[in-house]
Amino acid sequence: MPFCLILMKNNLTDAFFMTTLTVTSRGQVTFRKKIMQHLGIKPGEKIELDLLPDGRGVIRAARPSGTVDDFIGRLAGKTKKVATIAEMNEAAAGGWAGRK
Repeated sequence: MPFCLILMKNNLTDAFFMTTLTVTSRGQVTFRKKIMQHLGIKPGEKIELDLLPDGRGVIRAARPSGTVDDFIGRLAGKTKKVATIAEMNEAAAGGWAGRK
């Protein structure tokens, strides 16, 4: 049975497309720019591959999950100014995504 990859992105309203990737002798594949844009990944970032029992695989961008500890104290000691709601929202989103 041939190996089929299902490319996933969080936004289900995007148009889906089919593509064929060639596997090198070292077991590597190269994603074209269109595929990387669709997945929302950049060179050097990680992807996740879920192997399904029917011989298919699902690829999606790996997104780090944050912890409450990452969120608490996100802006502590970084500034003396009072943060706006927009700045607090950005800090919260970054903390939960694992960015510091």
